[in-house]
Amino acid sequence: MILAGLILLCVGIVDIVRRFVPPRTRWYAFAGGGLALIIVGAIANAAIPAILAVGVAALWAAVVSPDGRSRLSFWPAVLLAALCAGAVAFGPARADAGVFGTGWRFAGMGGQVSFDLVVLAVGAFAMLLETGNVIVRAALLSEHAVVPVDVVADGDAPEAGSEDAPPVDQPPAEAPPAEVSPAGSIPADGFRGGRLIGPLERVIVLLLTLASAYPLLAAMLAAKGIVRFPEISRDGGSGARAEYFLVGSLVSWVVALGAAFLVWWGAAS
Repeated sequence: MILAGLILLCVGIVDIVRRFVPPRTRWYAFAGGGLALIIVGAIANAAIPAILAVGVAALWAAVVSPDGRSRLSFWPAVLLAALCAGAVAFGPARADAGVFGTGWRFAGMGGQVSFDLVVLAVGAFAMLLETGNVIVRAALLSEHAVVPVDVVADGDAPEAGSEDAPPVDQPPAEAPPAEVSPAGSIPADGFRGGRLIGPLERVIVLLLTLASAYPLLAAMLAAKGIVRFPEISRDGGSGARAEYFLVGSLVSWVVALGAAFLVWWGAAS
């Protein structure tokens, strides 16, 4: 379990750094973060899992670009999920977490929470932020989804025309000009706030799932479709908006539910 938590935490931090830290200082952030993680792992009797996690994060950064492009298509995300699931399922339980002790007791939680479970929960949270966006963009690119220029992925693509935006498939020649905005323009009627809505939505799905608040979860997902319906209903003959919304949303939800399942599995094991 500690290996899965450290891997998710490392990969999440790598994508956050790639998104927000300037290229000039990015490698200093990578080196400092990796060293800090290995030190924390060493004092928690998990030096080897920490080193392995740093290696997996470095491999992720080398294979998957921030805009979701990868020569391996969507497979890096699948392999990451399989690796974390295997680490939770087959990783031996640790009786000692070094200086962190065997756990902490939180009021109202009805028992001890181990250090490994805390790391897994924090890692899942970190992964849902920017890495979730990267995974959604990779899914859209792997499926060759027709992305309208004036659309921001509801789960997760950057604003159209930004330097991180994925390649945009051109609409059919007969598409009305009103449905396409110039690449550098700011659309007036496209999907908005994907950078913020996607991570926020995934975190809410994670929390509601772990809290077993399934009626609230269903209501939130239904409300999303209702709120987006006017924009989707203005779709042209290509169906690009609906496809973009459905693929992005479904992949985003699967990522959040998968993270919730890992945390639940770790708590139950």
